[in-house]
Amino acid sequence: MKRLWLIFAQTVTVCLGILFLVATLRPQWLPGGTPGTDAAPAAVPGAAPASYAAAVARAAPSVVNIYTAKHVDVPLVPLPADPRLEQFLRGLPGFTRREASTSLGSGVIVRADGTILTNYHVIEAADAIEVRLRDGRRAAAKLVGADPESDLAVLKIGLPDLPAIAFDPAPSVRVGDVVLAIGNPFGVGQTTTQGIVSAVGRNRLGLNTYEDFIQTDAAINPGNSGGALIDARGELVGINTAIYSETGGSLGIGFAIPAAAAHHILDEILEHGRVRRGWLGLEPQDITPDLAQAFGLKDTRGAIVARILPGGPAARAGVRVGDVIRSLDGQPVEDAYDLVNRLAPLPADSTARLALLRQGKTLTLDVRVGVRPPARGPAR
Repeated sequence: MKRLWLIFAQTVTVCLGILFLVATLRPQWLPGGTPGTDAAPAAVPGAAPASYAAAVARAAPSVVNIYTAKHVDVPLVPLPADPRLEQFLRGLPGFTRREASTSLGSGVIVRADGTILTNYHVIEAADAIEVRLRDGRRAAAKLVGADPESDLAVLKIGLPDLPAIAFDPAPSVRVGDVVLAIGNPFGVGQTTTQGIVSAVGRNRLGLNTYEDFIQTDAAINPGNSGGALIDARGELVGINTAIYSETGGSLGIGFAIPAAAAHHILDEILEHGRVRRGWLGLEPQDITPDLAQAFGLKDTRGAIVARILPGGPAARAGVRVGDVIRSLDGQPVEDAYDLVNRLAPLPADSTARLALLRQGKTLTLDVRVGVRPPARGPAR
């Protein structure tokens, strides 16, 4: 019995030794063993892809280069610092000469019929607009409509077989999501950069009247304006619009108009020729601590009516200069920016209920919403 036990123990020891050697030198020989160095690593659920080539291949053909040309008056001699004298001299015959000026930007084909979204500042005051596709085709573009207050414009080209980008009307992006910016920076040709969503809902930057930007650290440079910001699936999540820079180049702070806002503006321009926004015919002003003290307010929430358009909706409803708007349709108003942005989506001829403070007394007025007049020039 003792001899049998000794043989069993020796056999087990030899088998364990062989197993150790195989597991160390040839792990791929074992069932479910770890792959060797020549095998591809196993995928980790939820891990980022090793390449975004598929996303770029899906979206890049829809991103176009935009070239604009316009004529500007160039003075023949240096102009004085006085603006009034400068304006007078510019009006004199022979003091300036007309020269052609060109600029570049990017755009995104959003419909297969040739509809393109870009930034308003890319095509502003252009005498001619030319679009170049990734496949080398070129076409003259017609301006369908523009919205300077959001810095978006819609163009149309007449080419067949155009690749429209995947465009979800209501995409959701989160801080930390991977995004890629596609455009034509500095005119070097179509370029893709990669980063993450750094923030959402950025506003009060002084770029546009209506701001709700996606902030990203994907490199955006001059020439990227109007290009696509896409997600890891190759779907449009924003229109690249602006950068924060002290040098003119990317510092890792870029801004894009969310796809949902761009989709709404696109539909408005195609259907009505312009964007219709709710409007009351008043100019609100933020409440500073000094104004709060002067008006006897406990805090700075709300907006002071600084000016009223005669005959406008607010004037007809009885709103006065100096009234403090505390809430709109039962929801507190934080400041002037909040009031303007919450009025914008209200349909024309609907009723907005304002809760006001007037000389220390609270009152409620119903105002019939009008349509905001179109901007006469750039809001940038």
